[in-house]
Amino acid sequence: MNITGICMDLHNFFPPVSKRADKSYIHRGHFIISGSSIAPLDFIKKNQYFRIVGSDMNDGVWQNTPDDLQNLIDEDFEGEIWAMAVPHSFLELCEDIQKWRDKYEKVDSENMSPFTSESFGGYSYSKGSSNSMTWEAQFASRLKTWRKI
Repeated sequence: MNITGICMDLHNFFPPVSKRADKSYIHRGHFIISGSSIAPLDFIKKNQYFRIVGSDMNDGVWQNTPDDLQNLIDEDFEGEIWAMAVPHSFLELCEDIQKWRDKYEKVDSENMSPFTSESFGGYSYSKGSSNSMTWEAQFASRLKTWRKI
């Protein structure tokens, strides 16, 4: 599930409600990523999502879990780490989007064909335009709840 891309598309990184006004959810400074950990990261709770900004190799949304932190690439950087308060219903939407993408965006999927109709040797077929829809269009009504301008 690519939460980073979806959050970027929505212009929403889910700042905690209590910290939105003063932007105290954004922590600026020098960070060291080494051995599946970030220092300092004491302001992010266990299992909480956070965004890294200003890193050469780790920009994006991560979750403070051992499984997710092990995917970080070691580096020192000056940048920001944003605390996030991601609603469970948004995570469910991200999972639904990923399932849809897995089904309809595979290379061997008939939905990836550039043709909406074909005819050869007395055989013809047409497929509806809904099959060639993008995930953004497919989930537009659910995404608009979270979109920020």
